[in-house]
Formats: sequence, structure tokens, C-alpha cells
Amino acid sequence: MTKADLIEEVSRVVEMTRKESEVIVEAIFDSIVRSLRSGDKIEIRGFGSFRTRQRQPRIGRNPKTGARVEVPAKKIPYFKPSKELKDVVNSFGAPAPAPALAPAAPEPVPNP
Repeated sequence: MTKADLIEEVSRVVEMTRKESEVIVEAIFDSIVRSLRSGDKIEIRGFGSFRTRQRQPRIGRNPKTGARVEVPAKKIPYFKPSKELKDVVNSFGAPAPAPALAPAAPEPVPNP
């Protein structure tokens, strides 16, 4: 699903114009980004939590030349799904249990 698909879905479900739905989706994403930039953690119950993790500086290699490159320390966004989200995602991938079949009724015997 793309951002445009998400906007269309919000527009359809809430019965708003596409432009109004776009403002809502943008506001949510902007709020999440602003919170992460300031170091806050975002927790959406039943969905998951967003936070940042600090990566230490390290020495990397340029894959093309093999030259050593210093990679600076940086913050990276991290998403941890909730248990509920994991359960929902995993339940869709599992095959549905076969329905229990009722015993077949015996065929009537014709009278001669």
C-alpha cells in the first residue's frame, strides 16, 4: 500500500474529499516525524511503537573500491509491532481450518 492508496482508503471510509483525507494523513505522518526528531517515543495501542535508536560510528567499506570509509554515528527510526498486530498478521497467513462435515444422510431406499 502506498501513501496515495492510504489517502484513498481514508477518503472512502470517512466519506471525505481526497484533499481533506490527504491533510489528515499528512498531519499524522508529520506528527510522527516531529516526535521522532525530538527523541520522543510514539505508542499506538494495538498497532505498535515508533522510536529512534542510536547507531555508533564505525568503519565501513566502499563495495566498489574496497576503500575504508568512516560512517558517523546517527539516529535511525525503529518500529516495533504490537502483539495484537503480530497476531492479526499471522492469522491471515495461516490456512483456514477445514469445516467439520456433518455425517451424510443415508439415501432413501425405493419401495418395490
